[in-house]
Amino acid sequence: MERKYESENFVSLPLLLGGSDETDQTGKTSFIKTTFHGLNALSGVGILSTPYALSSGGWLSMILLLLIACATFYTSILIKRCMDFDPTITSYPDIGDRAFGTSGRILVSIFMTLELYLVATGFLILAGDNLHNLLPDVNFEFWGLGIGGKQSFVLIVALLILPTVLLKNMSILAYVSASAVLASLVIIGSIFWAATYDGIGFHKSGVVVNWGGIPTSFSLYAFCYCAHPVFPTLYTSMNKQKQFSKVMLLCFLFATITYASIAAMGYSMFGSEVESQITLNLPTGNFGSKLAIYTTLINPIAKYSLMMTPVINRLEERFQSNSNKESSFIPAIRITLVISSVIVALTIPFFGYLMSLVGAFLSVTASVLLPCLCYLKISGTYRKLGFELVIIGLIVLMGILILVTGTYTSLIEIIRHL
Repeated sequence: MERKYESENFVSLPLLLGGSDETDQTGKTSFIKTTFHGLNALSGVGILSTPYALSSGGWLSMILLLLIACATFYTSILIKRCMDFDPTITSYPDIGDRAFGTSGRILVSIFMTLELYLVATGFLILAGDNLHNLLPDVNFEFWGLGIGGKQSFVLIVALLILPTVLLKNMSILAYVSASAVLASLVIIGSIFWAATYDGIGFHKSGVVVNWGGIPTSFSLYAFCYCAHPVFPTLYTSMNKQKQFSKVMLLCFLFATITYASIAAMGYSMFGSEVESQITLNLPTGNFGSKLAIYTTLINPIAKYSLMMTPVINRLEERFQSNSNKESSFIPAIRITLVISSVIVALTIPFFGYLMSLVGAFLSVTASVLLPCLCYLKISGTYRKLGFELVIIGLIVLMGILILVTGTYTSLIEIIRHL
């Protein structure tokens, strides 16, 4: 019964992909729809930070993007192999449980929850930064207390988001979040338009390599490929699960081309002056710039509640299991989560550094280290030396390197700017 209970806690993960619970449970999702879901999972706000990641490490750091893409594609296949060993596995925590028992399930659940919570918090920072960029002279006063533009925009966006968080049926918002792939293409097109037709141009040469910025660059690239917690749901939802590897290949190819394109364009446009979000560099008076910024605002408003849903559901399930009845305080849990994320967003209003921390500490753990370690344990590959063990060992070493250096660098930068 314990496995069933935990799986139901994470049944809301398909909402992040724009699908319905029924479809994912019955395994009737087609190849094309699963591919779209995978693209939606990999296409997020990370696209805005890739130019900053490239400027941090220099042009040669593009190799790191490709390295991360290959490693995370391989770990997505390892997740599939883990599930093939046990047909009762339906979620990411199930994999942790199958590999390391209850402690493995708890560890995977913790990293999933923290990652989703901080990504949702990053949405608030993203929306506040871009609205302040559009309206830099706007200030607000609440009950006689003057609040700066960026902070007030975070509060306003949180108030707009709050009603969607209070809704228990998130299926409507799931369809809204399905626009993520289209939004990514629109952002690329509008930035290219701004460079080509709005007079910005591609005149910055940049540097070949900046060794001091490599940890930040590596961490932000890792953040771009942090969709692994939802891959088990994608796999179980497919009507032809043998095609899952092809779905992953298409999704990672598309995502990598998209990330590399926007990184190269942004770095060529603004060089070392590129901001943590490239939209903050765009002049707000031009058509292409406005289109990019407005399109950027779609994801934070539409996806915040979807990212928070697994966190909310898990807390509510735990609360109800302890009280053994439906409580009138359940809405308070949702409101408290929004308030807490607002506080974090106002306390650490550094999008680039926060996402770098998420990428180095949480994304690397959830998308690189845990799939490798769980596969080694479930398959028994660790018992014999072979080519596969060497490859996995190198990926684990790379993940540990990113985790240690990236987490340290991100924390130092956050503390320095507080």
